[in-house]
Amino acid sequence: MSNDLQGFELPLRLLLGFRMLIDELHEELARQGHPEMRPMHGFVFQAIMRAGGPYGTTAADLGRALGVSKQAAGKTIDMLEGLGYVRPGHDPGDARRKTYTLTPHAYDALERSEQIFDGLRDQWAETIGEDRLRAMVEDLRKVTPSDVFRLDTPQWFNTP
Repeated sequence: MSNDLQGFELPLRLLLGFRMLIDELHEELARQGHPEMRPMHGFVFQAIMRAGGPYGTTAADLGRALGVSKQAAGKTIDMLEGLGYVRPGHDPGDARRKTYTLTPHAYDALERSEQIFDGLRDQWAETIGEDRLRAMVEDLRKVTPSDVFRLDTPQWFNTP
């Protein structure tokens, strides 16, 4: 192994790249009307869309998807509801089952995020070249799982 590329540098560089992209995303989201958005919110939005059925998701289902307790998921839901990103509802098949869905405000943040990520990707392509960026992503696809939505990732940092 070459001395100029030590083993610990790879995960740190990947994490720094992720952090830079997420920080730049949230700076731009704040400028575009979503100053309250935090990195965890994107994971929660994706989990609500993926874990929930047509009538939304429950706090328990959200907790399982995110790898957190039902109580922690409930606190997150309450905060997002207060910010206008989530609204409560009920499953018509079981009125006791309280569900949550995303609001138009949340979908706006997701649509803006997609556009901002496209712009950030273009900036990286300008910096390192389209071919090198494409090769990097293709190589990462070879060594990472095909499901890019590991929604428990934020909690994973706290796992003993």
